[in-house]
Amino acid sequence: MLASDPLVKLFGGPARVKLLRLFLLNPELVQDRPELAKRTKIPGKILSKEISMLASIGFLKQATISIEGEKSKSTKVRGWKLNSAWKLNSALSELLFETDLFSGDELIKRFQGIGRVKLIITAGIFLRETDSRVDILIVVDNLKKNALDRALKQLESEIGRELNYSVFSSADFQYRVSMYDKFVRDILDYPHVTVIDKIGLEPSPYTT
Repeated sequence: MLASDPLVKLFGGPARVKLLRLFLLNPELVQDRPELAKRTKIPGKILSKEISMLASIGFLKQATISIEGEKSKSTKVRGWKLNSAWKLNSALSELLFETDLFSGDELIKRFQGIGRVKLIITAGIFLRETDSRVDILIVVDNLKKNALDRALKQLESEIGRELNYSVFSSADFQYRVSMYDKFVRDILDYPHVTVIDKIGLEPSPYTT
């Protein structure tokens, strides 16, 4: 494979993977560099380098967007979007999304500081399912809201899109289960993975 081949340049690090996932999951997204830096948490110099590389191989293309300024005046700036005609988009999607986004052990570590975690269930984007009610369900007591927000935002920056999630206390969750709450049943009765379960709801290889 030649050094100029686009595949050689792909997957050069976490920043590149973040951008690839972001634009493949959001094909209509158009954002400028400051918004991309904020959303992906990629440092400015690295972001500029990765955007230039992805544009040079045809994955990204330029687009103009309007930014609202003072006194309702808008300014047109250069943004970037997915080049939907790029011939490797389908193959790249398979490479990026056919593997687990995160291992169960990794998710447990990400949420271990949010309180007394009793249950974590993943679905939706984690299983490449589009019809799930949520991407992640967490049952936690003594919740530390700021820690939860930080953990979720970090995951979102790495996955490339906002997560649909639900958080319950153990008492609330067990009550909903006992009442056959439709929202909870829709999660439990459809494809999902139990990452950790200290409630005794389902067996899990990650339970500690």
